[in-house]
Amino acid sequence: MGDLAIRIENLGKQYRIGTARARNRTFREALIDGVTGPVKRLRGLRPPAEDQTIWALRDVSFEVKRGEVLGIIGRNGAGKTTVLKILSRITEPTEGHAEIRGRVGSLLEVGTGFHPELSGRENVYLNGAILGMGRAEIQRKFDEIVAFSEIERFIDTPVKHYSTGMYMRLAFAVAAHLEPDILLIDEVLAVGDAAFQRKCLSKMDEVAKEGRTVLFVSHNMAAVAHLCGRGILLENGYLTCAGSVDNAINKYQMAAAHHAADGTRTFAARTGSGLIRFKQVAVRNKNGEPRLYSGCGVSIKMELESATSLRSHNLTIGIGINSPHGDRLVTLLNKFDPHAQARDCTVADGTVVVCNLSRLPLRPGVYYLSFYIDINGEVSDASKDAIRIEIQEADFYGTGIMPSSTQGVFVVDQAWHYSNRGVSEKGFAVSKSLDWGDVASQ
Repeated sequence: MGDLAIRIENLGKQYRIGTARARNRTFREALIDGVTGPVKRLRGLRPPAEDQTIWALRDVSFEVKRGEVLGIIGRNGAGKTTVLKILSRITEPTEGHAEIRGRVGSLLEVGTGFHPELSGRENVYLNGAILGMGRAEIQRKFDEIVAFSEIERFIDTPVKHYSTGMYMRLAFAVAAHLEPDILLIDEVLAVGDAAFQRKCLSKMDEVAKEGRTVLFVSHNMAAVAHLCGRGILLENGYLTCAGSVDNAINKYQMAAAHHAADGTRTFAARTGSGLIRFKQVAVRNKNGEPRLYSGCGVSIKMELESATSLRSHNLTIGIGINSPHGDRLVTLLNKFDPHAQARDCTVADGTVVVCNLSRLPLRPGVYYLSFYIDINGEVSDASKDAIRIEIQEADFYGTGIMPSSTQGVFVVDQAWHYSNRGVSEKGFAVSKSLDWGDVASQ
């Protein structure tokens, strides 16, 4: 137990939903309700209210060692934020218990613990005091906090006038610099520009290397994979996976991308106007089979549906190939094909569009496909990570040598040429002069 920072056993949190919280009534309201209530219930106009409850967490148990960076992932409503709120003592568990050893700093929502009427400077001291810091300690870190937040010009302005991004910058700067033993972070990368997000990631990496314990909740799988050594997956309030961060992410992605065994996908979760939608998608190799191989041909067949026939002068169909961590690796777009006819066409129910790749340029592994339709400048259908595909190993180069996982994601055709005009002492063929025209013609 000496090396544990957090221990959670059989944690559960139940919330009441569907009914308003009871409030004190006036004498007039009580009198009227006493007279009319029985009549309304008799007529069936006012059935007795039933208490409805929901378990945000149920029977969750895990431990976090000192200095460990734990990623907590799951879909919206899975219970991630509830775990952090219990650890922050914002809410009490319904059942089970959590042991926390050390001073806790939390960044759960934008500006949590900030007073809108106080200036940024005053809120730094206020928030630091809430975290248990002394005034001298806050003062020593103050300049570093303000410099990190990049809002020096507005530090004496009441925070109620801050934008959401400014709020987040200052809130994160305080939480990260005041050296708590345990840092709880919930979706800190959801707000802020790309440069600030990179800065936050760098700071969290620095905090982790200093040996402090971090619990990191995010939908950014690339950030979770980069920062965390271990991960847990929550689904509908239950802990379904605990182990390496890669295993947790893979299980999360598999749950998010429900697909048939033959590689055919019918769409459910999507956004867009719905004018034209993907009806189903199938991914096949050159033999028409769902088994995919690195370096071999692939066809992605998309059947569309539409209530009416539509004439489009600017139809964009896109396919994104993503890593398990959510990074976009390749974008396939009908506009990239100079011979594509789909930009000026008629789309009707049952229209089929096929994208062919002569050689799949990805090393073996698991990937996810996202789909997108834009018609005349309006998003009609979009579905992220709709299909999970697994690419099998194949002799891409015809040499019997397969690229390892440390040699990148892509496999590309390549040609190497050497000159025999001179030989080094080690016997490696080298050229004293290089004629680019001769090389290009080979």
